[in-house]
Amino acid sequence: MTIKVEDTLFSNRYVVDSGRAHIKVKPHTIPSPALLALTRVCPAHCYELNDRGQVEVIADGCLECGTCRIICQDSQDIEWNYPRGGFGVLFKFG
Repeated sequence: MTIKVEDTLFSNRYVVDSGRAHIKVKPHTIPSPALLALTRVCPAHCYELNDRGQVEVIADGCLECGTCRIICQDSQDIEWNYPRGGFGVLFKFG
């Protein structure tokens, strides 16, 4: 039996800290190559281009994997903090 990644991710639970996102994209007019990369490599697809051509984040389904932190380490295009206690992803195993 083959299990899809999407099915596994669907079993996780998220406690959203409304109004206090743990990831913020810094203001920009033209997205850097690092920000554009996030729209393709984020495993939870949290980053997307808006209608103005800017990258924005919807962190509600963030896996807290750190991919975006590594990609934007040099460019510092994002601000990333751990979610407050009791918020964020709850991984379900089994």
